[in-house]
Amino acid sequence: MVSKYLTEAELSKLRALDTPTICNALEVVAPERRGYGYTSSPLVAAHPGLPPMVGYARTATIKAKEPPILIGDAAAEHRLAYYKHMEGGSEPGISVIEDIDDEPGYGAHWGEVQTNIHKGLGCIGVITNGSVRDIPDSAPGFQMLAGKIGPSHAFVYVVDFALEVKVGGMTVRPGDLIHADMHGAVVIPSDDVARQIPDAAALITRREAVLIGAAQAEGFNSDKLAEAIKGAGEIH
Repeated sequence: MVSKYLTEAELSKLRALDTPTICNALEVVAPERRGYGYTSSPLVAAHPGLPPMVGYARTATIKAKEPPILIGDAAAEHRLAYYKHMEGGSEPGISVIEDIDDEPGYGAHWGEVQTNIHKGLGCIGVITNGSVRDIPDSAPGFQMLAGKIGPSHAFVYVVDFALEVKVGGMTVRPGDLIHADMHGAVVIPSDDVARQIPDAAALITRREAVLIGAAQAEGFNSDKLAEAIKGAGEIH
């Protein structure tokens, strides 16, 4: 793994947590990020049973309602440059694709072929406000979080790539570290912050366990709740 990225062991610790837990931990280690940096619009998880994915953003914009302007050799060159961007380096990539049509999802960029190509190029999944299809035939283990599921790719084409995009209310720049699962996605502001998340999550879990344990115990009432809240707050 290239040194500027998280190690596989560090990535594994993040994959062991769900995305809501990551958001909770960010409130502790990066409190200024509490109100933004995550998807605020619902996305469909094509494979909700898959574990969380953690990777670095590779971004693009697409359209599908009208035929592309580029054709022939120019279109082929543009498409290959896009795939080069999606290939990235040795770090795990997550494709973040903003559909900029006035009707996002009119045509699906993602299906059996593209999931296999992108997985082969080192991407572990996609986050898009557009549509996806070929769910049963998509590349094994490749997660798709999308605005909708649809049947056709229409005239879908890549408009631009390696730029800032916005998907589901979440602004993403190339190289951003992203954690995502069936709940949605969040940008982790830096690798240094990411390294603090497992300990913060463990602290939150210990505090929550006091509250949940009290709530599930026989005789629970508001007085017991007050005691539990006090006890949870004393855990450091």
